[in-house]
Amino acid sequence: MTELVETTALGFLAGILSALFGIGGGIPFVATLTLVVGLGQLEAQATSLAAMIPVAAAGAWQQSRYGNVAWRPAVALGLFSATGIAAGTALATSLPEDTLRRLFAALLLVVAARLAWSARRAPVDEETHHI
Repeated sequence: MTELVETTALGFLAGILSALFGIGGGIPFVATLTLVVGLGQLEAQATSLAAMIPVAAAGAWQQSRYGNVAWRPAVALGLFSATGIAAGTALATSLPEDTLRRLFAALLLVVAARLAWSARRAPVDEETHHI
């Protein structure tokens, strides 16, 4: 029962983060699935990818209603990402679990550093809150 409560809370949080920041929820999904739910890194990544299907569909539908989706780049990104999945899956399954976990941690650090750096340099218009 605890796992159901944890994954329900995780799904809700990922939905909020997805809508708020335009992320698919993969980062909080993978981190929580490994640290809280106890899945292995590869299982957490695969579960996160499966969970992204309804998250991405709901987010795209909601944002499309506001006219915020650039469909041509979205379709191109989706198609080319789908072709990269085979290579990424082969690589992920060939790596030891510990190495995969360290690579994920390194990715989180790089993303956090880039976000912090870009936020430091980008002036914000106080009236519109746009960069």
